[in-house]
Amino acid sequence: MRRPFGRGREEEGEEAINLTPMLDVVFIMLIFFIVTATFVKEVGLDVNQPDDEKPKTVDPNKKSIVVRISNRDRIVIAQRDVDWRAVRANIERLHAENPEAPVIIQPHPDSTTDAMIHVMDSARQAGVYNVSLATQN
Repeated sequence: MRRPFGRGREEEGEEAINLTPMLDVVFIMLIFFIVTATFVKEVGLDVNQPDDEKPKTVDPNKKSIVVRISNRDRIVIAQRDVDWRAVRANIERLHAENPEAPVIIQPHPDSTTDAMIHVMDSARQAGVYNVSLATQN
């Protein structure tokens, strides 16, 4: 014989589990964790882009020390291939010839960050604090 829906368990003495209080507790805990959570701002580099689109006039007497990094991390200073260990010495020599010259690093998009950081550190160790990064389009 078929029993009507919802009456079968009550007649046999079984009780249904009421999940409503458990769901209430879970929602209260969820609200508590959302309210007390702290949101951390991720640390990154601040980039200051130039304000105007016009190129600035360059003093012809003030030459820059241009360091190019190829896609295979070859370092080129003054149209010469330079060994990793000789980067600092070459920058020191060029800086001694022209103390006002800034160092401009032009990394290839496929070069590694290690090569760029090595050149930047070498320039700082050579006493040059005017180091710029140029990108290629």
